[in-house]
Amino acid sequence: MPSAPFPELPEAPAISPKRGLFVAVAIAWSVAFGLLAPTAEAAEVGIAKAKLYEKSARAAQGALAYYRPLDRPEERTRVNEIGYRIAAQTDYVDFPFSFYVVDMPVPNAFALPGGHIFVTRGMLDLGLSDDMLANLLGHEIAHVIHEHGTKIQRRATLLNILSQAALIGVMVGVDNEPANTQDPYGIRNSPSRKGSLVQGTAATGIVFTELLLRDYSRGFEDEADIEGQRLAAAAGYDPDGARALWQLMLDRIPTSEDYGYWRTHPFSDQRLRAAEVRARDLKIQESPKSSEAYRTAAQAVILDFRENLEADETPEEAEKRRQERQRRSPEARLERDETPDWQKDLGTFLELSALEAWPSGETAEGLRLARLHRLRDREMDRREVARDYGALAEAYEQQIEEVRRLTPKSTFLATLEKELGDLRTGADQVFPKAVEIWSSGIYQTPFLETFLSNFPAADQVPEVALALGNAYSRVRREADAVTYFLRAREAGPETEAGRRALAGLRNLTPVLEELVALQQLADAEDPELAGLAAKRLKEMAGRFETLQNGAEFLTAYPESPHGLAVKDRLEKLAQNLYGEVVLYQELGDSVKALERIQKILEFAPATTAAEALREKAVLVDA
Repeated sequence: MPSAPFPELPEAPAISPKRGLFVAVAIAWSVAFGLLAPTAEAAEVGIAKAKLYEKSARAAQGALAYYRPLDRPEERTRVNEIGYRIAAQTDYVDFPFSFYVVDMPVPNAFALPGGHIFVTRGMLDLGLSDDMLANLLGHEIAHVIHEHGTKIQRRATLLNILSQAALIGVMVGVDNEPANTQDPYGIRNSPSRKGSLVQGTAATGIVFTELLLRDYSRGFEDEADIEGQRLAAAAGYDPDGARALWQLMLDRIPTSEDYGYWRTHPFSDQRLRAAEVRARDLKIQESPKSSEAYRTAAQAVILDFRENLEADETPEEAEKRRQERQRRSPEARLERDETPDWQKDLGTFLELSALEAWPSGETAEGLRLARLHRLRDREMDRREVARDYGALAEAYEQQIEEVRRLTPKSTFLATLEKELGDLRTGADQVFPKAVEIWSSGIYQTPFLETFLSNFPAADQVPEVALALGNAYSRVRREADAVTYFLRAREAGPETEAGRRALAGLRNLTPVLEELVALQQLADAEDPELAGLAAKRLKEMAGRFETLQNGAEFLTAYPESPHGLAVKDRLEKLAQNLYGEVVLYQELGDSVKALERIQKILEFAPATTAAEALREKAVLVDA
């Protein structure tokens, strides 16, 4: 490893996480473990069924990767504070609860059997009061306490295979359908055709959708309603928040069973009236149990589970990882893997869950520092001019902001700020060499990107950004070209580079197809450019050719006036791909079928085509 250009940083407390290993097959555990008791109040919090908890944790890891975490720290903190306050009032000891907020526009909330509870952006964006959110989280906690997730046989079966997702195949079959039936798109099914096996993450997508967006029976919903209101009141929240929540959703979102919360939580006016009546009989607890003891106990149990999971790694697996690290050449180390560690490694995901459980104190500080040092060590393993000090500095700044928001007087801030200062010193020392390479004219695109990340205020920024814009324009990565042309323009509007960037944008706009990039240009200050982009965006909203293009636009601009046209186009494109899935399965080409299944499930999960795939899918052991 090359030496760092700044003093050696202190070691983080020993965490010993697994690195770079994703175990696709469930590990068999024979006994429960992890019963820690930091206080008498939380003495029994533990893990009663280790195998079930691991499967649930892997499902939670996959769900967070599939739906993406919401980048709103305040919302995340609020959900955790209310959720753990409610959890602390329960007598439930089988699993520690964990709470996550996912960037999913559809209003929903769901729970996994191991205590992993999710709330979507769409739900929070309804403007829930604390009382409403408490009743919602109490409802999901009740689903876990009463084991509703494992009492639905089909879903229980899906959970049993979640940890084997890499070995699961998807068969979109119609073997038992009558010869003359047609699917929703008019594609006639042949009685002789057998559904072809398709393997890969398409299986995982179907599993997640079926497991996480499941529907409960009315009996289970009533039971969760009753328990959820009782828990909310015990935690000091108004149980009438349940009625207010249902009323808000009735007023704000469609009640169709095809939409969001109503699909997974069957609703009726009787349910609202029952919540109103129950609230009158429940007394709000004025002095509920503090959640701190529960949260620290949950954190300890999660970390203990992580340690046991890591200990289960065989010597052969550990040696394989070591050899893989040694085989990495300097050229390979230049390649950047943007996938977060928590998506690839269950141990790291559990660390993040433990940090969310109790984000303050010595253990939390150790977790934060260990994560930052892993990022730092990875960059220091690169050649000097390839190190992205800017990305590292951003990671430190995010942690500093988080700690300052939670514990503004923490002495840990001094440690983080010193290490951030050392990183900036390192970037300063590299700057002359980076300028020399830039001036030579001999460089690759990654160098230019790293230059902008490391030296955002340098005089060379307009020219470097222009060079990147031109490079991406030449290889038809128009969206990236727009990003860097805009960067050049903003950094130096009166410079030659800024003027050339504006000219590049005007030339690019009439042929630009990426909707997000067009919206960025439509919001530009230059009237001519904004007008060109707005005209092109209106034209392309109903003409774009890829699901990803439309999906990314709807994610970035959910309230756009072009949203309806984009959704209609997504539906049509998904229908076309569905027809190709059927065709390629009939021809026995599973690879091409898989590619199309993947695109539909990832970029158009709310379309009729995606629903048809989920209905026809049969999960089999491959």
